[in-house]
Amino acid sequence: MVTEQPTGRVVMVHGAYADGSSWADVIQLLQQAGVSVTSVQNPLTSLTDDAAATRRALDLQDGPTVLVGHSWAGTVISEVGDHPNVAGLVYVAARAPDVGEDYAALAGKFPKPPASSGLSFASGFGQLDEATFLAHFANGVPEERARVLYAVQGPIADSLFASRTTVAAWRTRPCWYAVSKQDHTTTPDLERFVANRMDATTIEVDGGHLSMITHPRVIADLILEALRATAPPRTA
Repeated sequence: MVTEQPTGRVVMVHGAYADGSSWADVIQLLQQAGVSVTSVQNPLTSLTDDAAATRRALDLQDGPTVLVGHSWAGTVISEVGDHPNVAGLVYVAARAPDVGEDYAALAGKFPKPPASSGLSFASGFGQLDEATFLAHFANGVPEERARVLYAVQGPIADSLFASRTTVAAWRTRPCWYAVSKQDHTTTPDLERFVANRMDATTIEVDGGHLSMITHPRVIADLILEALRATAPPRTA
């Protein structure tokens, strides 16, 4: 447990098949600690669109900010994390591509996660089917809650995952990473690989892909640690 709770600013970015409400439990804990929190609503239509939505949120911050991304949003925060307001990056079971990297090719070097089998596309957008969503994307989440999450699932553009970044902000900002040990959506060993590559302060969470829902205290504490580490020095 964190004993010294910092104030500060956090911008949180959700991943694919989700919306900003996926951060609700962590937001509540951060607000209780006196942190100002903004949760971005990504359109999931392109990296350009998601990056623009995140930059708008960062522009509104009035000081150093910790930028947090889950899953696909790791790509987004890697792209926009060089924003002057960003003091640190927190990745939660997240992608973390290098500049111009073919992330699908990188992921292909690791075992294929079961959630990918339930993704289908129609009219240019994709979603997970309900059985796959409940069993693999939201594994570990109580079924009643998981069905609510399925109902607000954000469809993704069919070209979204093929996007390539022009920035790798993790090369210039301090980073933290929460690996999900029971992840069925992103292979845990891939998470460990990118966390090690960015030299992130890393924790392992004994949960599935949605660790911010199953283990909100753990994720909140990691963000609070990032806030403490990146806080400006106090003046006398």
